[in-house]
Amino acid sequence: MIWLSENIEFPPYELTTDDGIIALGGDLSEKRLIHAYKKGIFPWFSEGEPIIWYCPHERMVLFPEEIRVSKSMRKIINKNNYTITENTAFNQVIYNCKNIERKDGFGTWITNDMEQAYINLHKLGVAKSIEVWFNKELVGGLYGLEINNVFCGESMFSKMSNTSKLAFIYLAKSKKYKLIDCQIYNEHLATLGAREIERKTFLKFLKA
Repeated sequence: MIWLSENIEFPPYELTTDDGIIALGGDLSEKRLIHAYKKGIFPWFSEGEPIIWYCPHERMVLFPEEIRVSKSMRKIINKNNYTITENTAFNQVIYNCKNIERKDGFGTWITNDMEQAYINLHKLGVAKSIEVWFNKELVGGLYGLEINNVFCGESMFSKMSNTSKLAFIYLAKSKKYKLIDCQIYNEHLATLGAREIERKTFLKFLKA
């Protein structure tokens, strides 16, 4: 396994493990993170571990035109009980993604250093968020990075049923992106139309 130094360059894709790991170590500087995402690489690790960089052989993505909106979700959207905004509460969104309790156990991978790193990227205009409000309370949302015509999703949360779905559907229907990156297979997102494509195909979209 290759350990990164101060040089922000990553190893060749051919050295990626079967689990999708391409390198270890390095840092979470804005320069390295932006460079990584442009190459289809993202960090995913737990507190106390070295930084683990992934570039899966198969990429879970959503083509926005393939978004599936169920009848029940259409009813929720038509009731118009929620307000949806963009980039108005990024810090609150990532805080909730980090701290909310999840049945599947995911969420705790957002370490303190990662939280601050993505806040720094938001200040640069690279990291974006979608917020869902109910009676002026933040009840759902998601965040990720904008790389060319691709939205590289990182995490989402819900305090009320279906509010993360509302944020995801809103993002897909915004017509801002040709592709939404969901990173690795997720059964929940598959029900919304996301599917796996080969890494080389995904990389073409990043470079477009």
